[in-house]
Amino acid sequence: MAFPSQVSIVEVGPRDGLQNEKQILSVEDKVRLIESLSATGLKRIEAGSFVSPKWVPQMGNSMDVFTTLNRSKDVTYSALTPNLKGLESALSVGVKEIAVFGAASESFSLKNINCSVSDSLKRFEPVVELARANGIKVRGYVSCVMGCPYEGNIAPTSVASVSKAMLDMGCYEISLGDTIGTGTPSHTKRLLDEVLKYLPCEKVAAHFHDTYGQALVNLYTALGYGIATIDSSVSGLGGCPYAKGASGNVATEDVLYMLNGMEISTGVDMAKLLNTSKFVAKLLGRPPVSKVANALCA
Repeated sequence: MAFPSQVSIVEVGPRDGLQNEKQILSVEDKVRLIESLSATGLKRIEAGSFVSPKWVPQMGNSMDVFTTLNRSKDVTYSALTPNLKGLESALSVGVKEIAVFGAASESFSLKNINCSVSDSLKRFEPVVELARANGIKVRGYVSCVMGCPYEGNIAPTSVASVSKAMLDMGCYEISLGDTIGTGTPSHTKRLLDEVLKYLPCEKVAAHFHDTYGQALVNLYTALGYGIATIDSSVSGLGGCPYAKGASGNVATEDVLYMLNGMEISTGVDMAKLLNTSKFVAKLLGRPPVSKVANALCA
C-alpha cells in the first residue's frame, strides 16, 4: 500500500456544506469564512453555486459573495454551475473553475435534477464546452457512488461509466461522492478497483460523507490506492439536501489530523483551521461536528 506524500484538500464547506444548513449566512459572513479558509493554506475552496434560489436558497447570494471576496492569487475559488445560465453568471464574476454535478443512480438523478443520468450528461456538454472555450477548468462530481437513498447499493460499474463519460466530456477531475455516507472500506475498495480501470488515480478525488462514521477509514482506503485529492468541509458542515439522514461531509479538521499523523503534506495550518471552525460554528449557533475541533478547542 503506497500512500501519496502530498494531498490536495478541496474545501467544500462554503458550498456543499452551507447549502444544507437551515440558516442562510449573509454575504459578509460567507466572505469572512472563505477568506479565513484561504488564510489556513487551503488552495482549493468551493465558494458557492449558481443555481436557482428557489431550490437552494442558501446559495442565492453567491454572485455577491464572488464580487465581494478578496481573492488570493494562489487559491482557486470554484463554483457549482449546473446549466448554461449558471455558467454565464459565474463567468460574469470572474470564476476560474466550475463544477458540474452528476449521479451514478437513476433514481437520485430524477429526484435531484429531474432527468435521467444519460440526459444529465447531455445537459452538461454545452456547459463544459463553453467553460473550456473561456479557459475555465471543469470539475465533475459523481454522487451516490456507494449508496443511494432510493436504490440502496450502487454498482461500481455504473460509477465507472458515468465517471469516464464526464472525463471524456472534458472534466479534468472526477470527485466520487458517497453522498449518504453508507460506504465502508470494502465498498471503497470495490469502487476504486472498477473506476481505476478507466481513470488514472490522479484524475480522481474522494468526497466521502460521515453519516455512519466511515469517512476517515474510507479515505484511508482510497489513499492506499494513490488517491491524492480529498474533499472535506470545515467543522463538518452540511450534507445533501436530497438525501434523508445524510448528516454531513467529513470534517476538514478530522481529515487534516489523520493526514498529519500519516506525515502526508497538505500545506494547511491546523491552528488557523480550528479558529475558522470555531468561527463558523459560532455563526450557526452550534458546536462543530468535527471530533478534532471538539477535542482541541474544549
